[in-house]
Amino acid sequence: MNISSNYLNINGVNTHYHEEGTGSETIILIHGSGPGVSALANWRLVIPRLSESYRVLAPDVIGFGETDKLADQNYNIELWVEHLIGFIEKVADEPVYLVGNSFGGALSLHIAYRRPDLVKKLILMGSVGTKHPISDGLDRVWGYEPSLETMKELIKLFSYDQAAANNEELVRMRYEASMRPDVRDAFSAMFPEPRQKMLDEMALEDEQIKQIEIETLIFHGLNDQVIPIEETSYRLIQLLPHAQLHVFNECGHWTQIEKTEPFIENILSFLKNSSNKVYASKK
Repeated sequence: MNISSNYLNINGVNTHYHEEGTGSETIILIHGSGPGVSALANWRLVIPRLSESYRVLAPDVIGFGETDKLADQNYNIELWVEHLIGFIEKVADEPVYLVGNSFGGALSLHIAYRRPDLVKKLILMGSVGTKHPISDGLDRVWGYEPSLETMKELIKLFSYDQAAANNEELVRMRYEASMRPDVRDAFSAMFPEPRQKMLDEMALEDEQIKQIEIETLIFHGLNDQVIPIEETSYRLIQLLPHAQLHVFNECGHWTQIEKTEPFIENILSFLKNSSNKVYASKK
């Protein structure tokens, strides 16, 4: 399947996104923050199946993929969240199903807290968004210095199946994407030391999370070395009033890649059986 490539101007930012499917309901997929990542890299295995039943959009977040990079390199949670809110408002007339991966999970949580009127249902996978000490794995991801060997080590870190690092095409694709001068400069500006500071900025307070009444499905790989399940998803399931948690054994941080089929089936079941209650904006 050739996945379409499109652009929209969102708040003055030339925003790249993929769109497939013609369903009456919309799913928006928000990618993670690994080096060389883009919406397509994160969601290429998921978009074809989901778009059989839904209209699916996957934007590149500011600073990633083909979306504009900032001249002043001042990347922050406020910028990312407001940009995505603008994107949702532009592409959808009704509330959407919002799916956030890792860093994208934190952005999705912030959107759901600030603008629950935009979100019909929330799906998180290996998500940050709670207050906890940065893991060694995430520190290594955000502190990435480009090289083929380092990219191979990161893919080992992301995956439960260590053989993934022997996929030379995957390693080279992600490495070459991370080496583009604009991408490399943006990534190095996003997560400077001490990287705990950015993780803290992405977190919501416990009381804020408790106010997110949207039905939520949480995924996590039991063997995730990047985002520890004990301090994130286990915490979210205690705080979110209408959430359920699905844990995959023999799975690292790449749930949508290592457990593609059960991941998709669980999403489709959750969306089919979910309510359509719409919540008011907190603005």
